[in-house]
Amino acid sequence: MKNLFRTKGSGMNLPPKASVASFAKQIAVYLFPVIEGGGSKPLSSGRLKKHLIRLLDPLKNRLPGEPSAIAGTFLEVLPSVRERLDEDAAFLAASDPAATGTDEVIMAYPGFYAILIYRVAHNLSVSGVPVIPRIMTEHAHSVTGIDIHPGAVIGSEFFIDHGTGIVIGESAVIGNRVKLYQGVTLGALSVSKSMASSKRHPTIEDDVIIYAGSTILGGNTVIGHDSIIGGNVWLTESVPPFSMVCHQPQVTIRERNGRNNKKLMQ
Repeated sequence: MKNLFRTKGSGMNLPPKASVASFAKQIAVYLFPVIEGGGSKPLSSGRLKKHLIRLLDPLKNRLPGEPSAIAGTFLEVLPSVRERLDEDAAFLAASDPAATGTDEVIMAYPGFYAILIYRVAHNLSVSGVPVIPRIMTEHAHSVTGIDIHPGAVIGSEFFIDHGTGIVIGESAVIGNRVKLYQGVTLGALSVSKSMASSKRHPTIEDDVIIYAGSTILGGNTVIGHDSIIGGNVWLTESVPPFSMVCHQPQVTIRERNGRNNKKLMQ
């Protein structure tokens, strides 16, 4: 009898999802043992390499090289990934008044964990590794509520505060020292499959702040450097450097007896 569930693209030649998520967590602790607070010893680089080779093996016909060579290169560049993450952690600690130091940021901030997994997954993605990077960032998404596609390009000293509900699309480009708050979407104007290879997501230049709930859409949309995008703004057009963009709602307070309506903002 034909197996009804054994269809083309069914995932029979893919690494186990749980194993990829486990690898993501092990890499996080390898880079920053303080994440576990001293509760467990990180894996050695040799064991991490073996783990990655096992994950890559089912995909070997889709890889640009041998699994062992890709895993070796990945381990070689991890120190530079760690340096970039150190910059992120320091920027987070310096920018958030509630942060007591980088150890707290690394151990407790969901924004930092999402950035950490993104930077590792992005490195694999640019090396031509399919599927695994996306599973890694989806692991971070499930843990933090922050969805960063591994294909996005993000500069140094990246800041995510709170973070729940942030979405950063595949072709988004983010500069240095950018700050995002919860609920921000950097998305596409169209989800047509024919646009898969085009730039669909916005470019955010250096030193931009985007406050909670704002949505910025479109591959041609550029937010100029040193701009501030206020909360709940909807943008599908570019804004020049040093802009301030605000959404001004109308808020009305009504007493329970229905009298003395007061308009607060317009």
